[in-house]
Amino acid sequence: MSRLYSSISVETILSGSITSSQTSMVVATGTGSALLGGVTLAAGNVDQFTIAIDPDTVNEEIVFITGNSGDTFTIVRGRAGSTAITHASGATVRHVLTSDDLIYFNTAVQPSTLTTKGDTFVATAASTVTRLGVGTNGQVLTADSTDAKGIKWATPATGSVTSITAGTGLSGGTITTTGTIAIDTATTVDKTTAQILSNKTLTDPIVTESVNAQTGTTYTPVLADAAKMVTLSNAAAITVTLPPNSSVAYAAGSKIDFIQKGAGQVSFAQGSGVTIRSVGATATAPKLRVQYSAATCWYEGSDVWYIVGDIA
Repeated sequence: MSRLYSSISVETILSGSITSSQTSMVVATGTGSALLGGVTLAAGNVDQFTIAIDPDTVNEEIVFITGNSGDTFTIVRGRAGSTAITHASGATVRHVLTSDDLIYFNTAVQPSTLTTKGDTFVATAASTVTRLGVGTNGQVLTADSTDAKGIKWATPATGSVTSITAGTGLSGGTITTTGTIAIDTATTVDKTTAQILSNKTLTDPIVTESVNAQTGTTYTPVLADAAKMVTLSNAAAITVTLPPNSSVAYAAGSKIDFIQKGAGQVSFAQGSGVTIRSVGATATAPKLRVQYSAATCWYEGSDVWYIVGDIA
């Protein structure tokens, strides 16, 4: 029960006698509210308001009021070591503080029990409270029935991921100790895997070409030259031989850009089985027109190359 108190309670008297077994009493008409002194008792007899009947006499009895309706009170008899007895009409009824009340507060959990920032009250048994000292950074409160306090601070245990459900863009499987979650390049674009994009719109893309600088008088493009700029610089004439796809394996639609940086004129030659298609009198063996001219070689497939640009 909750103990309730009032500093403005006004004593009153019984309006009629009560026997030692009665569990209700009636006080003088209109004085019930003043006796409670502003205290409101919750329904269900869950609160207690302590009074003495015939206080300071040999007939004194300590009674707990647990409920009321106007001037009629529900009471628990013979409290705080007193005995339930008969009381005459007109007996004094007074709100009092008993030794039980003082003991209750004296034995209540005291703030001084907690000595350190972060300390916690814990119960070691029914109605038995003690201090649990604060843990260290990163620890969590963990229930532990083997611990004397039933709870403790502990570092969270680390464990293994036992299952991964791979969604769109990820692939993986059951992992027991270590494992790998991979990007599913079949559905996701990444930064390192060579991929073909289709049905995609690039907004404000920045497109750059890598440069393969050549300084010899002959050069045969390699697979890595696809989508690159090949610079050719020599004082003497330079021949670029476009290779058959059997030796290079260009994808259809591959292109290579060429620039004549030096004075030596660059001419293109057909490798074994290769067909070059261009314009002009030298359509099958075109040349870059002058120094700093440029042309693009575009691979159609089936060993056919088209050359377009500043050619002679």
